[in-house]
Amino acid sequence: MSAPNFIDYVKFNSRSGSGGAGCLHFHRDKLTAKGGPDGGDGGRGGHIILKGNSQLWTLLHLKYRKHVIAASGKAGEEQNRTGADGKDEIIEVPLGTVAKQAETGEILCEINEDGQEYILTPGGRGGKGNMFFATSTRQAPQFAQPGEPGIEEWIILELKLLADVGLVGFPNAGKSTLLSVVSAAKPKIADYAFTTLTPNLGVVHYRDDRSFVMADIPGIIEGASEGKGLGIRFLRHIERNSLLLFLIPADAKDIKQEYEILLNELRQYNPELLDKKRLLAISKSDMLDSELKEEMKREVPTDIPSVFISAITNQGIQELKDVIWRHLHQG
Repeated sequence: MSAPNFIDYVKFNSRSGSGGAGCLHFHRDKLTAKGGPDGGDGGRGGHIILKGNSQLWTLLHLKYRKHVIAASGKAGEEQNRTGADGKDEIIEVPLGTVAKQAETGEILCEINEDGQEYILTPGGRGGKGNMFFATSTRQAPQFAQPGEPGIEEWIILELKLLADVGLVGFPNAGKSTLLSVVSAAKPKIADYAFTTLTPNLGVVHYRDDRSFVMADIPGIIEGASEGKGLGIRFLRHIERNSLLLFLIPADAKDIKQEYEILLNELRQYNPELLDKKRLLAISKSDMLDSELKEEMKREVPTDIPSVFISAITNQGIQELKDVIWRHLHQG
């Protein structure tokens, strides 16, 4: 999932089809000069439909599609024939996609299952033909209904990654390196801030062919919840993770303070994130000897399980997997 190809936000104009007009017609044939009404109903206008596709990981295919327009329904016909419905426009999206009204910010739906469908913008109903209005006292109605117009609106789609574990930390905490070691993912790794500009997903293989999904999310800076740095562009991806793995390097000036800053950014963005299960991994621990490690353990927050790891030497990696698995599957 390279940076240019990962798109997690699109805005487009959604226009459903108008309903077809009802038909105004009276039966005529060589034996019937003045038959009764036989005008059929108009067809429904096409819907704009979202559909979940588990094979998609990004909204890239919608990046340049600024207008999505469904076809209008056909008009009704004589002999009480209903007009054809307008063709629906189906937009396939990755799982974890949220649709919102652009003007109000109202959440319309969340697509979380493969094949799940949601009518985003419904098409207009077809008008009734004059046969519908015929009664015993009004045997020859001289009118039929027009079809309902379609709906035009601006829609925002946001992708929130569906992963079991989300990596949370400052830039250069070692998140990308850890993901590359525990999975087959190949995120960009370098020793400067914001190497990771887009989320990366990796499947972590555990014991007995079991596995879980880990997401490397762009690093937090202070003020991210207010839009600084990469801001809420990465914070929204954390919302879907079952467990948050805080990663703080062993050479940090104050491990407890860094943890509190990270926690506060999540709290400012969405307090419900603090209800998620949390683990702490002290990365780059290969630079510590046993004496220094014991001393550092006294600096680690006591209200969260912690593991000392090194992605370079594999120190503590299996222990970390065990702790993650246990927390993911405990009641």
